[in-house]
Amino acid sequence: MPTISTINGHRVVIYPADHRPAHVHVIGADFEVVFILNCPDGPIEVRTIVGKVSDAAIRRIARNIEPEIAVFCAAWSKHHGNF
Repeated sequence: MPTISTINGHRVVIYPADHRPAHVHVIGADFEVVFILNCPDGPIEVRTIVGKVSDAAIRRIARNIEPEIAVFCAAWSKHHGNF
């Protein structure tokens, strides 16, 4: 599971054998949030939240993902082909 970035100390991961639509998993100590990327231009959407994480933390993570959406979409495409 390649870590493609780190945001606020949380790993941003794309699983190699994952399914569409294009998305990233943000993994923290006590949680995992899956964001659908809506490549190539967003906006991102929260798909799944597992564990304990505040709404404020999710918003902070989302704000950090948005400017990097092109990078994350390119990483998805590298592993999985089109979006």
